[in-house]
Amino acid sequence: MASPPVSVGRPATIHDIAALCGVAPSTVSRALSTPDRVNVRTRERIQAAAVELNYTPNSQAKALSSGRTAAVGVLVPDITNPFYFDLIRGTQLQLKAAGYTQLLVDTEESDEVEASTLEQLRKSSDGVIVAASRLNDESLAAAAGRMPMVTVNRDVDGVPAVIIDTPSAMTQALDHLISLGHTSVAYIAGPVVSQSSARRWAALTQVAEDRGVQVRNLGPFAPKKQSGAAAADAAVHSGVTACIVFNDLIAIGMLQRLRERGIRVPEDMSIVGCDDIFGADFCNPPLTTLSSPIEQAGRVAVSMLLAQLNPLGGGGVRSRSVMPTHLTVRGSTTSAPGN
Repeated sequence: MASPPVSVGRPATIHDIAALCGVAPSTVSRALSTPDRVNVRTRERIQAAAVELNYTPNSQAKALSSGRTAAVGVLVPDITNPFYFDLIRGTQLQLKAAGYTQLLVDTEESDEVEASTLEQLRKSSDGVIVAASRLNDESLAAAAGRMPMVTVNRDVDGVPAVIIDTPSAMTQALDHLISLGHTSVAYIAGPVVSQSSARRWAALTQVAEDRGVQVRNLGPFAPKKQSGAAAADAAVHSGVTACIVFNDLIAIGMLQRLRERGIRVPEDMSIVGCDDIFGADFCNPPLTTLSSPIEQAGRVAVSMLLAQLNPLGGGGVRSRSVMPTHLTVRGSTTSAPGN
């Protein structure tokens, strides 16, 4: 793709992008402000051209004329959790292409911090994307009624949401362990306030009943690596031969603790994580885990929010989008002891 000449010292415009892509300036405007209105191939070509030309929308002019801030808040419960790295990257890239600034906030796994942050962002942002909200359903729905919002991994009536479908992947995880001869399995649960953890447990118990195997719930545990030691001790005490773990951070902590105790993974106990975070494939042993298109989830969340912010764009407002999940088998699972 050869760049058209852009005058030295002059910022690139949508007309420059249009000339580079061979489309109308109005198409460029739609692709950057309301992406759902433009087909995927054209949109990606325009976004690539915008990056190539270092295009920066005049957000100040947009804010003055519309009364908007040209900023979107993105809330995550723990910014140090690698699960959120790709999500943040996805929202950042999509927002930048549309001319918005991302306001990233770590809510510290606290419903109080989350609630106060949402109240502050009503004045300083045009809308918010909230990942794994720790608010109760009523508070979250009320907040969504006061400002444009999309949630990620939180399903509340009336609130647009992107759902990462790990509950359906529970079937894949349990069937994998059953195929290896495991009949006693533990679910290492996440926080009590995590809707994702509750949904995974509900799905797992249903699959276990259908398959005629025993599954027990251990926890709850904070979604951090440090929780892995207590989770591993609980799993050993329970006598199970395999664990399906709320997230990879806890699972990696379990691997370390089990190694300290002289319990071999996977020979003595198999471990399945969830999220396929950076590092899951080169821990010792490499972690069998549930994988999802996390960056794409961030992009979809932004597209859904932009559709709310630009209701006259004609793209329609989606209320729910489900992202697929699949099991990635690595070295932390094998045949049950004695099989």
